[in-house]
Amino acid sequence: MVKLYLFSSIKHLVNINLSYFNAQDMDNMDYIFYNCNSLISINLSNFNSQNLTSMKYFISGCISLQSIDLSYFNVPKITSMKKMFYKFKSLISINLSNLNAQNVTNMAYMFSDCISLTSINLSNLNTPNITNMEYMFSGCESLKCIDLSSLNAQNVSNMEFMFSNCKSLTSIKLSSLNTQNVTNMARMFSGCKSLISINLSNFKTQKVTNMSNMFYNCESLKSLDLTNFNTQNVTNMEYMLSGCKSLISIDLSNFNTQNVTNMEYMLSGCKSLISIDLSNFNTQNVINMKYMLSDNESLKSINLSNLKIQKDTNMENIFYGCNSLISINLSKSNFILNFKQKIKYIKKDHYFNYIDKYNYVEYSNMKDIFNGCNSLISINLSNCNAKDVTNMDEIFSNFKNLISIDLSNLNAPNVINMSEMFYNYESLKSIDLSNFNTQSVTNMSYMFYNCESLISIDLTKFNTQNVTSMAYMFSGCKSLISIDLSNFNTQNVTNMSYMFEWCNSLISIDLSNFNTQNVTSMSSMFSGCNSLKSVDLSNCNTQNVNYMSSIFSGCSSLIKLNIYNFLIKKKLNIMIFSKTVNY
Repeated sequence: MVKLYLFSSIKHLVNINLSYFNAQDMDNMDYIFYNCNSLISINLSNFNSQNLTSMKYFISGCISLQSIDLSYFNVPKITSMKKMFYKFKSLISINLSNLNAQNVTNMAYMFSDCISLTSINLSNLNTPNITNMEYMFSGCESLKCIDLSSLNAQNVSNMEFMFSNCKSLTSIKLSSLNTQNVTNMARMFSGCKSLISINLSNFKTQKVTNMSNMFYNCESLKSLDLTNFNTQNVTNMEYMLSGCKSLISIDLSNFNTQNVTNMEYMLSGCKSLISIDLSNFNTQNVINMKYMLSDNESLKSINLSNLKIQKDTNMENIFYGCNSLISINLSKSNFILNFKQKIKYIKKDHYFNYIDKYNYVEYSNMKDIFNGCNSLISINLSNCNAKDVTNMDEIFSNFKNLISIDLSNLNAPNVINMSEMFYNYESLKSIDLSNFNTQSVTNMSYMFYNCESLISIDLTKFNTQNVTSMAYMFSGCKSLISIDLSNFNTQNVTNMSYMFEWCNSLISIDLSNFNTQNVTSMSSMFSGCNSLKSVDLSNCNTQNVNYMSSIFSGCSSLIKLNIYNFLIKKKLNIMIFSKTVNY
């Protein structure tokens, strides 16, 4: 093989005439004009190239070349055209309609970064053996239309980045493109910001394994039909439709996701999307769903009714920023979560001990799943299987507009943390927790904090035998008229501070069954309960209580108080009552 780098990197070469150059004995012209930065004219009209097999980087990097005539170019034996016109920054148009490419297998990066290219003719290009088209038109920022309807791509396996960052592309014809052997379509159309619609009805995707970023940031795309897509072998869908901010609706009902492992940011930033049904999604092998549907600010409803979340799945902020979301269906979902998070430290609390910084902590968690769904008014978790979940801390917190939540038959027997679980539910009037399994829970602090519209709640089946903290548990439940806690086992509780603070509508409460032998804090326990008339704490043992300040402060209506077993330590300098009461 004769390999020449004849004119490579001659930076001041302006023009060259090779019309009578005899190259009949050459088989390789790789890099021959590579990086001739000043070249503005080249004549190849009578160039004899019939024996060439490779033209990789042939005139790549000729950034000043505006046009080139290859109409008489005869390359029947060529096998590689990789980066042939790469970084032709000044090239405006090119005609390859007569180019014989029957033996070419590689066209990767062929026109990549031809940022001034506005017209390209590939109408008669014969490419029966091509296997690689990755980055072929990537970065052709000025290209507005392209017709590949006659291109033979039956053997192509790689189309990764093929049209990525073609920012001006408004029309693309792929109706006859045969993609039956393609395995990689990652970032294929990513960054095609001007593309309004695209016809992929003839796309064959049965062998594709990677669709990550496929339509990433196609911000003008209004409609997209993927109903014919066969996704049975796809493993990666991360960022697939992320940033499609003009997309109003998308039908993914035919998607087979049984082998997908990564859905991170898959549908994030689809700001015009109103509803989406993913009930058919099989997520049994997905390990990353981080921010999957985040920042969909117009999205009102989501159906994920058959969601199956397995061990090690990351669902961090999956709905983050879905500010208009009012309904979400997770009924029949199966949560088997086991995060491994790299953390700097963990505070001492009731279910974790302090650990050294930058360790990996493994725990089952549902925290932050609904973070940012500020407009949610209903959520369905009926029949949801969360049997391996241990942390529900803040899972539903700050749903100020939520009026309906279905947790019937929720299976969560191993949860140990329910702190702030229903925190700040300002609109919720009632909640059915009759089937809640709380046998393993140790932390119920702030559980119903500021549920100011909550009128009634049935906790008669709550098992609280392992709970250690009930601080602020019902604080701010301003509309709660009565509550039955007769079944509560409080033998291990140490903190009851602010437990019923500002329960303004509560008239009477019987806590005679409360075992407070291990309680150390009762500060402001009933503070601000200005309608409370009767409190029974007759069996409460306060021998270990160190903090009792303002326990009945603001209980201006209190007329009956039984604190028969109260022991108030002499060393405690406190104000228990805000005014004189009868007891």
